[in-house]
Amino acid sequence: MTSKERVLTAIAHREPDRVPLNYLANPEITVGLWDHYGLTHGDHEGLLQRLGVDFRSVGPRYIGPPLPDLGPDRRQGLWGTIVRRIGHGTGEYWDYAEFLLKEVQTAAEVDAFPWIPSPDHFDYSVIPAQIAHHRDKCIVLGGAGTPDLLNGSGMVMGTERVLLGLALEDEALNRLFDLRTQFHVEFTARSLEAAAGGADLLWMGEDLGSQKGPLISMDTFRRVIRPRHEQVLAVGKQAGLPVMLHSCGSTRRFMDELIDMGVDVLDTLQPEAAEMDPADLKANVGDRLAFHGMISTAGMVAYGTVAETIAEVTARLETMMPGGGYCLAPTHALQSNSPIVNVVAMYETAARVGVYG
Repeated sequence: MTSKERVLTAIAHREPDRVPLNYLANPEITVGLWDHYGLTHGDHEGLLQRLGVDFRSVGPRYIGPPLPDLGPDRRQGLWGTIVRRIGHGTGEYWDYAEFLLKEVQTAAEVDAFPWIPSPDHFDYSVIPAQIAHHRDKCIVLGGAGTPDLLNGSGMVMGTERVLLGLALEDEALNRLFDLRTQFHVEFTARSLEAAAGGADLLWMGEDLGSQKGPLISMDTFRRVIRPRHEQVLAVGKQAGLPVMLHSCGSTRRFMDELIDMGVDVLDTLQPEAAEMDPADLKANVGDRLAFHGMISTAGMVAYGTVAETIAEVTARLETMMPGGGYCLAPTHALQSNSPIVNVVAMYETAARVGVYG
């Protein structure tokens, strides 16, 4: 099978030739893998091919107003996010440091914020060439930030403000939710129009869970999150695409609701989170929801030996493979504390054990 055929077969709950694979990692892991395989630094496509990755993301190019230059250790992104460089024992993170909308009180103040992006700030004409370069792969539009209301708003308002605002029906927060939704509806529609039928999967995101349980109540989800998500989801469905939703943490209690909305695939499925046992998920919702992820970045890949990594990946495949419906990927970006030999073992085991028939 081609990668495109492999992924679409798996998420349609049929068995492909092998389990589809995806790759997400922090830069230190990518550099380590370039060195391990003798690849030129910067050869990301060569690395994806070496690992057998079946997914390729495409999207428009930003051509909007230049973002401020904040120096070597601070950066500003879209929506007014500001991050700073934080070093740690095995690498560095760009961590959210300043929250420019934390103190706003009204919808009018949000509307006046100068860093709300417009769909007009992007060049969609680059998408066809990207697709043509990866024609046999599963072509993905969107990502975990589409529309990412809770997490994305927290990046400019702060997490505490967002969670309190949900309870208090915060006018400014709801306006930011609406602006994010409107942006992603139009951004997604224009991207799909430019793709001209060449896209295979719409990727959305919303962090709904902590490690111990849901971040919000089902009532809040149905009242605040679901109606807005359905607007973006409908754009993908109208184009005939399956939809994958990213969410960290414990999401079991939302799964029936997500299925009812039309979500086809759930990512990332952290097995250490509450109510996220892979065997239970496979048995109880695996006939209605496909899964992408389940190889914990806080498990054996990070803290175990090569043998323990092989055992974890093998066990996950044995549980999730029957009947299709599974794409193997890390539960988040592979972290820089993961030994490169374990990451290599993860993908080599998947390629060896993840073969059907």
